[in-house]
Amino acid sequence: MFNLILFGPPGSGKGTQSDRLVAKYGLIHLSTGHLLREEIAQKTPLGLEAKGYIDKGQLVPDAIVIGMVDSYFDKHKDSKGFLFDGFPRTVAQASALDKLMERKKTNIASVLALEVSEDELVKRLLNRGKTSGRSDDTNEGVIRQRFAVYDNETSPVADHYKKKGKFQAVRGEGTVDEIFNSICEAIEEKMD
Repeated sequence: MFNLILFGPPGSGKGTQSDRLVAKYGLIHLSTGHLLREEIAQKTPLGLEAKGYIDKGQLVPDAIVIGMVDSYFDKHKDSKGFLFDGFPRTVAQASALDKLMERKKTNIASVLALEVSEDELVKRLLNRGKTSGRSDDTNEGVIRQRFAVYDNETSPVADHYKKKGKFQAVRGEGTVDEIFNSICEAIEEKMD
């Protein structure tokens, strides 16, 4: 099983590249936001518990999110692997994910981070904001604040995986195909 974490700030192209990676490598795309919405819609015990926190405007605790990831793994035991998108966001989540992987007798093979200059990200998000309907993509001040939050939250996660020799930065600027080819090269090095 090949498990990959794809990192990158808002606008770095994670969504675009995730779709292509899933198609090429046959991985299961695991987005915790999607997972939360699915569990809530299905009214599972974890989904109902998560909904209680969301309804109060609180963050869903890591234990519940990890429980959902665990359940999702069990539903896809025979997969070639998973592509984690936007998770883990904190060192606590990364440690919990590592423990879960150990219990499932697998591991995170690679953590790839799409690196894009802040000015390019702002340009991409403002452009996306013209059609996305997302208000957080239309205000440069809000966009730059999102980058600050991303840097503060994910820098320690990057360090966590650097210590394990699993972290690699990939240039996230260029054409979609150029970026995809760079990601594939990094993946194939880890698969060998």
